[in-house]
Amino acid sequence: MPRDVEPSLNERQFFAKALQENIRLDGRSFDQYRALELDFGDELGVVDVRLGKTRIHTHISAQVVTPLPDRPIDGLFTITTELSPMLSPSIESSSRPTETETLLSRLLEKTIRRSGALDTESLCLIAGSKVWSIRADVHVLSHDGNLVDAACMGVIAALQHFKKPDTETRGEEVVVYSSAEREPVKLSLLHFPLCVTFSFYGEGVLGKDGDGEKEKVLLDAGLLEEQLREGCVTIGMNRHGEVCQIAKLGGVPVHALTLLNCVEVAAVKVKEMSKFIARRLQEDAKKRDRGGMMAELSAENDRVS
Repeated sequence: MPRDVEPSLNERQFFAKALQENIRLDGRSFDQYRALELDFGDELGVVDVRLGKTRIHTHISAQVVTPLPDRPIDGLFTITTELSPMLSPSIESSSRPTETETLLSRLLEKTIRRSGALDTESLCLIAGSKVWSIRADVHVLSHDGNLVDAACMGVIAALQHFKKPDTETRGEEVVVYSSAEREPVKLSLLHFPLCVTFSFYGEGVLGKDGDGEKEKVLLDAGLLEEQLREGCVTIGMNRHGEVCQIAKLGGVPVHALTLLNCVEVAAVKVKEMSKFIARRLQEDAKKRDRGGMMAELSAENDRVS
């Protein structure tokens, strides 16, 4: 199986020397994100996120399906991830997911779906018969580090941007209206969790000599920083400071005070990212409201109901 190109010895030594002098290779501070861009597509629920050179495309879709037998009044919500073989030689075009893809999918599941971000009961149309199935497709177009944070932001922004078709129940039948007939309906989101990932570097990178710090913590690691890190922690949190999940998948031990400091930094970053997403959603809504058409459709809905 092909393997990723590992950093050379010169790259490792240069990175370690810079880190010892509290310098990142791209000039950022240790707790600073790369340039963040968020664009919406022509279709509702389509989001393109760029975090530095990392680029992720997210698409939300909905269809009416039969609910699970043990949860007759709950709709379905699934998140699927896909990494293109163009990203790395280690990714093959086969049905078997890579380790990176598996970890990305699990972290998104824990942070968004299992934390109850989407109210699945609001997706019920006819109990035990028909519910909405919401699917988030996450496509990684460019990988330059920190896929988790960018993908989580893409899914949350896409869920807020998406609107499902309006429906009407007639006995045991469900009539689904197009956007031209009735204004689509926003999804019911209970909270908006985002991920913040920290990378740790210990004696394996910094060396055992010298009187400097024995541990360095970087936020939003690039690809080279990810390849050389000795451990990482991903914190899932909403803008109210509620921790949804903390994932530390092996690596060097992390002191409790260091972890608490990471949670405090994450709380600040999540608030900043939440405000950024809200601002971009408002800008997109203004572009789509052509001459008050959405207000007219909303009034039409009110008259029908």
